[in-house]
Amino acid sequence: MIAVVFYKLRHNQEGVSVVEFAMIAPLLCMMLLGMFDMTYNMYANQMLHGAVQEAARDSTLEGATETALDAAVTASVHDVVGGAEMTFNRKAYASFSAIAQEEHYTDINNDGRCNDGEPFEDANRNGIWDPDQGEAGNGGARDAVLYEVTIRYPRTLPIAPFIGISPFYETTATTVLRNQPFDGQVDRATTGNCV
Repeated sequence: MIAVVFYKLRHNQEGVSVVEFAMIAPLLCMMLLGMFDMTYNMYANQMLHGAVQEAARDSTLEGATETALDAAVTASVHDVVGGAEMTFNRKAYASFSAIAQEEHYTDINNDGRCNDGEPFEDANRNGIWDPDQGEAGNGGARDAVLYEVTIRYPRTLPIAPFIGISPFYETTATTVLRNQPFDGQVDRATTGNCV
């Protein structure tokens, strides 16, 4: 009699689905939360890029102010991500080819560095040699402007501690624009030699 009961109990499959689901449910939930988190972050990233591109178009108009442009980008992003921290960065250059380039100098001692009183072209007029010749701000007429916006916000779904990622999401959008020729371009360099 006991052998029959153990045999029936061992071959009984009632409730197996519940046990299998209980084993798979945590992994399934984690995957769904991860997918939702990734999708939300992608949407926020696209909103940021769209807002930056629109601000770039608006900034090329005469009379555009940095404050108004930043406020427009902030409003667009905050429509999607209410508590996002935003950082704005602008650098103006004399031309597109000057973006992220060092200031030119004459390497008299051939050591590959600007030092020992070697002459250099102070493109951003700050009095020191810089590895990036950009000047902070929106620049003037005909300037190429590198506009960069970074947003950082806490993840919307509580998945970060479970999979070992940062509880914050951060992304950056960058665009380069050319200011309209509403005036003559300012000569940035304070020194220079032409051959």
